[in-house]
Amino acid sequence: MSTQRVWELVRQSVDNLPSVSAIVVSYHTGSALRDCIDALLTDPQVDEIVIVNNGNKPRDVGLLNRLADKHRSRVQLISGHGNVGFARGSNLGAKYANGERLLFLNPDAILRRGSVAALEDAAKKRPEPWIVGGRIFDVKGQELRGGRRRMLGLTSALITYTGLGLFERLHPIFSDVNRFKEDCPMGPVEMPVVSGALMYMSRTGFDMLNGFDEDYFLHVEDIDICRRAQELENGGVYYTPLAGALHHGSTSDVSSLRVEWEKAWGLGLYFRKFAQAFPERLLACLLIPFFAILLIGRGIGRLGLSKVKRKLLFGRLKFSDNNRAAQT
Repeated sequence: MSTQRVWELVRQSVDNLPSVSAIVVSYHTGSALRDCIDALLTDPQVDEIVIVNNGNKPRDVGLLNRLADKHRSRVQLISGHGNVGFARGSNLGAKYANGERLLFLNPDAILRRGSVAALEDAAKKRPEPWIVGGRIFDVKGQELRGGRRRMLGLTSALITYTGLGLFERLHPIFSDVNRFKEDCPMGPVEMPVVSGALMYMSRTGFDMLNGFDEDYFLHVEDIDICRRAQELENGGVYYTPLAGALHHGSTSDVSSLRVEWEKAWGLGLYFRKFAQAFPERLLACLLIPFFAILLIGRGIGRLGLSKVKRKLLFGRLKFSDNNRAAQT
């Protein structure tokens, strides 16, 4: 059966959708935030948009205020709390949301039309608490890492963040936690971890899980809540490729090195939290500086590569301009 046919069946099977509140936590997001909000405003399956202003620039705050004033019946703007992090910001948005369903969406992501129906279809008849995620893709339509993942362990984290996943073909021990290179399923499937960039829950399930763990500031909180959902009796996590969002990525002007540090801290917190014994907790503490060095080094490498690419591009443009001048 083709993906198009599956999608048509989903649209036919979902009637009388429950009320949905989209929760967007924004910190120095920039112009992509407007695209995100515009897509939600024009989506008939999204009843309410709750924007948590996590300390945006005055220009962006002005935009958010104008949107909230213009669309008072659909947009709530939560400000005045400063930059409280993604987990706490998401919980704050959920506190003010009125919907029966909570859709957590990154501020630099554009929700694909019809995704809410697909997410709700994937959740049908699932016992609480359930979490459903969707396909995260780039401007070329290619699936990005993070949307569907294996459960994170110490070994898989080391393999993933050191790049040893390149040797996965040699032995399964080198399996990366990300599964975006695998064949895409045709419909909803169980998935250990889905992305917080596009995450769908019922209000009931969210309350059963006590929301996101606010000890995380940025990153890993989505892995944490997926794990907790599965550890509860009847809880489960699911992925559907029929729901999706275009993810711009790297739109915030916050330092990428700061982001990598927060990710390292989140990994250390995660492994300490779920450690079975003291030696494992101790190892998790010792690994924080290792992950920090590894991730920050990777961030520096990416920054350097970006600069090289920009220089090459500038050089090409300059060379092209000189050629054009010579030809004229």
